Amino acid sequence: MPRAHSCNLLCLGPLTFHSQAVGARIHLSQQGRRAQRDKKTFKDGLVFTSRPVKIQERIRLSLGKDLSGWQGAMRVGFTNMSPSARSLPLPSYAIPNLTSSPGHWAAPLPEYFCYAGSELEFWLSASGNVHCANNIKKIRLLSGVDLSQPLWAMMDIYGQTCDVCLLGSEKTEMLWIRRSCPAPEPLPTTGDDSWSFLSMETTPEFCRSLADALCVGRRSVPLQCTEENF
Repeated sequence: MPRAHSCNLLCLGPLTFHSQAVGARIHLSQQGRRAQRDKKTFKDGLVFTSRPVKIQERIRLSLGKDLSGWQGAMRVGFTNMSPSARSLPLPSYAIPNLTSSPGHWAAPLPEYFCYAGSELEFWLSASGNVHCANNIKKIRLLSGVDLSQPLWAMMDIYGQTCDVCLLGSEKTEMLWIRRSCPAPEPLPTTGDDSWSFLSMETTPEFCRSLADALCVGRRSVPLQCTEENF
């Protein structure tokens, strides 16, 4: 049965780590929002978002325990290859295993961004640049990302970084802020066969396009957005 939930019309849709396309040493928990790498190694920590992300959609992360015995820290970037289309096992590294092939862009984060307990966000600009920021500093990581196709965020939980929580995402538009919504729960079975607009299942694309057409100040209407096709 599709997993679904009610969200308002400004919702960006659920955002989790992809459940299948994960590195060989990665364990997912907390409904796919926490990724932990085996502490005995520094590699095999690739993860991807469960859906394509939008331009200027800021992906927010919280970093847990770090391992001082390894050099380097996590890498972040984007790819136009769907995680569902990837064969397992995944390569051990984002750089250079993935970045040496077309459709992959990634860069290492400075170690001072990645200490235990830190929170950061990264995003893709309209000019194809990848930026990262914490509560102190904003940096540009790389440029030249091809924006002509859908893009999934990818993260390599590498080196000192071994524990990452996905806090969600947000995208500032002209008159409002759109945010990702909680991971969906299974639909309850009510036995009610009646049909109404407010309870119908729609695609996330429908919800988002309808949100774009709303006038400012209009009350949000809860719709059932399926996780399918994310």
